[in-house]
Amino acid sequence: MGNFAANEGLSVFVILVWLGINAYLFVQFYMNFLTERWFYTRVLLGDALSWARAPAACLNFNCMLILLPVCRNLLSFLRGSIQCCSRTAARQLDRNITFHKLVAYMIAFHTAVHIIAHLFNFEWFMGAQLYRNSSSLPFVLSQIGNGDNASYLNPIRTDQTNPTIVMFTTIAGLTGVVITLALILIITSSMEVIRRSYFEVFWYTHHLFIIFFIGLVFHGFGRIVRGQTATSLLENKPSQCADQFESWGKNGTFCPKPEFAGNPPMTWKWVVGPMILYVCERLVRFYRSQQKVVITKVVMHPSKTLELQMKRKGFRMEVGQYVFMQCPCVSQLEWHPFTLTSAPEEDHFSVHIRIVGDWTQGLYEACGGDKNETQEAWKLPKMAIDGPFGTASEDVFGYEVVMLVGAGIGVTPFASVLKSVWYKHIQENQNVFTKKIYFYWLCPETQAFEWFADLLQSLEGQMTEKGMVDFLSYNIYLTRWKETEAAHFRVHHEAENDPITGLKQKTLYGKPNWDNEFTAIGTKHPEKKVGVFLCGPTQLADVLEKQCRSHSEAGVKFIFNKENF
Repeated sequence: MGNFAANEGLSVFVILVWLGINAYLFVQFYMNFLTERWFYTRVLLGDALSWARAPAACLNFNCMLILLPVCRNLLSFLRGSIQCCSRTAARQLDRNITFHKLVAYMIAFHTAVHIIAHLFNFEWFMGAQLYRNSSSLPFVLSQIGNGDNASYLNPIRTDQTNPTIVMFTTIAGLTGVVITLALILIITSSMEVIRRSYFEVFWYTHHLFIIFFIGLVFHGFGRIVRGQTATSLLENKPSQCADQFESWGKNGTFCPKPEFAGNPPMTWKWVVGPMILYVCERLVRFYRSQQKVVITKVVMHPSKTLELQMKRKGFRMEVGQYVFMQCPCVSQLEWHPFTLTSAPEEDHFSVHIRIVGDWTQGLYEACGGDKNETQEAWKLPKMAIDGPFGTASEDVFGYEVVMLVGAGIGVTPFASVLKSVWYKHIQENQNVFTKKIYFYWLCPETQAFEWFADLLQSLEGQMTEKGMVDFLSYNIYLTRWKETEAAHFRVHHEAENDPITGLKQKTLYGKPNWDNEFTAIGTKHPEKKVGVFLCGPTQLADVLEKQCRSHSEAGVKFIFNKENF
């Protein structure tokens, strides 16, 4: 329970506060439209009025939040500012995309409720006009404002009006259709299957958020939902005058015709702040993208992995950080995130890119990956870089004992960590708090090991030379190899080095028994906080998070961290 509080306590608290504010706004605005001012509006619309306005308030709140988790420069600044005070709070910022998705789901939910309620509202509005009976209060209310059209209550002015025409000829109706369509496209294209297989579709449709916010700001300017004015309430109190509607405005009556007005638009007050912040964010990104980046080295690794080594004036990084990259000759608009595999101590920064889609294939070809001859430096593509940005791996040296778990190309952030460790020990840096690193790499095929094996061999030799063999324990797993395939290599296990990686540590086959691994580490390091860092699939994250909770006993605490960019 204590470890759950350490890992998830602040996240749960933030989510509960967010849900609580949503619930408060919903109830508060639902009750606001049950007051006397909205009595005559409720005569026409019934409870559908409150059911339309309450989710509208929640939409304002969530649309205020939706942009903040993707202001990555702001988050990077906040992360650096609060990291010295609270590592737990800084770790929550690494879950920005998760929160962004939750807010998006909440927006979708409240949009659905808002639309359904307004569909009922339009039916009631139309019904009040069609039921032409001067002895009916809804009909009398619908006729108010027919003369000068200044103080109407029912936006459908005649019984000949088509509600569909109203939907496409009013500000509220037209903007409502536009932002709903934009929201549907944004959410459907964000599904994992589309995002992974057709990233360009996801990327382009996500920028419909610009249309969404423009429509959202103007949506309330039509003031279709109207209530009784404050002045009219003094002269025509519904509790006294509602039953005398047939004599409203006639001589000898103390009840004049009520006057109505819509609320002034409020949405812009909710979203203008985040919109300004996001514009500033994009300006910072644009400024960075104009800074000159020089590709100093291109390496084509096996398993279609491209390594780019680059330099940019003033570039400073920490371990495990990532950058967004753009290659104008491949796409003028697309930016893609890649983990930095270099160490802060190196005079360049590097990324390793697995070729899996149209954009990466285009970059591979632009760098000469499809040619046999070496690409001349002046022919290399121009690159734009935004970043670096912080991730959970920045905290790795804040733990005395560390578990690093990488799956496939997910090993890249830990390349930076291990390189930095190597440089720190070469320089005999005495300020390294970390005393033990357990490194696990899960990979489906042997080719993927090759680009990383040289680094591990260097580390292995350096640790042996300095008498620090116990500092780094690593286990490499071939997860897709069958027993029959592995049997051929077992005959070589008597050799000093592994036949696949060339390392002294032998390659293992299948998947790790995480229960045994966590038990062993917990036994060796009682009363310690163990930082568990993962860059890999969600399924593996669920397994490791569960292990962290179940093995935090006898004083040892496993703190789970996952890369989320």
